[in-house]
Amino acid sequence: MREGTREAYEERILLAQRYIWQHLDEPIRLEDLAREVSFSPYHFHRLFAGLVGESVGEYARRLRLERAALELRYGSRDLVTVASDAGYETQEAFTRAFRSHFGVPPGAYRQGARSSRDPSVRPRSPHHPEGGVPMNVEIRTLEPLDVAFLRHTGPYAECAAAWEKLCSFPKLQKTFGPGTLFLGICYDDPDVTEPDKIRLDVCATVPPGFVPDEGLSVQRLAGGDYAVYLHTGPYEGLHDAYRRIFGQWLPGSGREVQFAPSLEVYLDDPTRTPPEKCRTEIRIPLK
Repeated sequence: MREGTREAYEERILLAQRYIWQHLDEPIRLEDLAREVSFSPYHFHRLFAGLVGESVGEYARRLRLERAALELRYGSRDLVTVASDAGYETQEAFTRAFRSHFGVPPGAYRQGARSSRDPSVRPRSPHHPEGGVPMNVEIRTLEPLDVAFLRHTGPYAECAAAWEKLCSFPKLQKTFGPGTLFLGICYDDPDVTEPDKIRLDVCATVPPGFVPDEGLSVQRLAGGDYAVYLHTGPYEGLHDAYRRIFGQWLPGSGREVQFAPSLEVYLDDPTRTPPEKCRTEIRIPLK
């Protein structure tokens, strides 16, 4: 397959993945999804499974279960509601699916039991936060942002190649200036999602009406209320910062998070800034 053709297919699959994410609470029909990306249903399903490694149904079920895991860990809705939102008619069916995927039943997971998918992470609970240092989290009302982006799939720490490719597009380079923000859209929690399935969109803000280079996509990030925390230090420490935000700040904040991706705004150039001085704004959307 020619590289240009493969990139075109990958772009269609990315559109399909975004469509699934945005319609998780609706029945996802293969015919409708294929129509969204201008493919025949038969060929589209084979293409999706070949490039993603999961069928459309498997992909959607996994995302619903992972969303349910986040609700159990950090939310307050009862188990029956969580099961229903995940697409299961009975709590028993949800429990079987959840145990099969994560290795523990949902009730135990809510109480802090460790998922078998991440045995290195010690049990924790939002009611027993890690660390006692107060967090300086601000609530800001932010405007929508237009961004050009590429999708990286895999561990967050292995996204350097995606950033290099993003910054190599000539039309995008011409928009770079003092006001350009470089940010990541973080869809998955490494405590929940297997490393090779983690999704990250690497992004640069662009002016309204920007027409991207071939192989590059554009999306609009929603405005609204965000919890904003400034992390200073190596990027390896971001995951612990998220744990502290959700385990320490959120329970006493009086707010609830949206089940939408978090954003990371990288304020320093890591090629010119020592790791211990790199600043990253974590932005978590709030209801």
